Amino acid sequence: MARRLEDARILMYSHDTFGLGHLRRCRAIAHALVEDYRGLNILIISGATIAGAFDYRARVDFVKIPSVIKLRNGEYTSLASHIDLHETLKMRESSIRHTAETFQPDIFIVDKEPMGLKGEVEDTLAYLKARGTVLVLGLREIMDAPHLLDAEWKRNGIMQKIDQYYDSVWVYGPPDFYDPLMGLDVPASLRRKMDFVGFLQRSVSKGKSSINARKDNYLLVTTGGGGDGSDLVHDVMNAYEADPTLTQKALVVLGPYMPAAERAKLVQKGEAIPYIEVIEFDNHMEELIDGATGVVAMGGYNTYCEILSFDKPALIVPRVKPREEQLLRAQRASALGLVDMLLPEQSADPTIMSEALKRLPSRLPPSKSGSNMHLEGLDHISQTVGRWIDGRASHLSLVAE
Repeated sequence: MARRLEDARILMYSHDTFGLGHLRRCRAIAHALVEDYRGLNILIISGATIAGAFDYRARVDFVKIPSVIKLRNGEYTSLASHIDLHETLKMRESSIRHTAETFQPDIFIVDKEPMGLKGEVEDTLAYLKARGTVLVLGLREIMDAPHLLDAEWKRNGIMQKIDQYYDSVWVYGPPDFYDPLMGLDVPASLRRKMDFVGFLQRSVSKGKSSINARKDNYLLVTTGGGGDGSDLVHDVMNAYEADPTLTQKALVVLGPYMPAAERAKLVQKGEAIPYIEVIEFDNHMEELIDGATGVVAMGGYNTYCEILSFDKPALIVPRVKPREEQLLRAQRASALGLVDMLLPEQSADPTIMSEALKRLPSRLPPSKSGSNMHLEGLDHISQTVGRWIDGRASHLSLVAE
């Protein structure tokens, strides 16, 4: 039964320069919280170009800031080519600060980038800390290879700043799966603030139905946002072309950020393969994963949570650059028996890919691996938020309903 919070407010920040991961994670947390607490209002600041393509529950809304995109080499550029990056970042920083001043949140949750993109959130963190807002940094269970993360954070003095500003650091995974700060020199004071909440369980939206929902047996091939997913889709299609005994139906979701030329090429290639249906994007991916016999994916954080939540046999072909996050997650999950994994060079061999696809429907689901899947993240976060707001000023009176 939902409890009532009188006008409690949570602000969330999701920088979203590449893919959908940050926004989808913030949205999942926001939806779980408003379901548990009436009277709670949540505002998500997002740089995602398609933030408006998703449904939001009542009392969850978003503020769109100008988009910056991350190139394959890890550098950033403005999405609006006529505005330089410096001007775009100034607009974003100003919008974030203004939103915080107007909304006056009780809790501010920052997703993954401790000081925001190029430091754009630091000014807002200082402002909110001075007025007593609870500041939370949310980290994926795997950030990157330790040597890469260490170098990135040391350049900007990030570790000290996290300790200086944040009251709590939520790790969106269990402690026995991975430590996102492994191999880094973490101050004891910061370690004490870390809370391994568990993976974030996903569910199918009530009353909303995907127009692509199917009742037959199909493999779902998904590359998340799709910005760097064309190689995996080509590999799957090449396997079908090379092996006439591969007759398992497949639904391929390209993702909204796949470059137009690649998208057109893959749509055309897929039309020649009778067992494959290709779609560009679906904002109800949970429903498509729930209906699938098995999932083929690159294994970003959200897809991995969905594979565990819906208990689906999965084949993961991780991205290996510029970040090693997907590779590390796939290796760990594979070692625990939760998923099958191919490296990109194995995936590119049609014979290897075909055999992996044919094995997938009969693979045991993750729940049969003998490993605890730790899908209590949303419940854990909800309890923590309830405790914090219970302890706030008395005008936030809590009444059971």
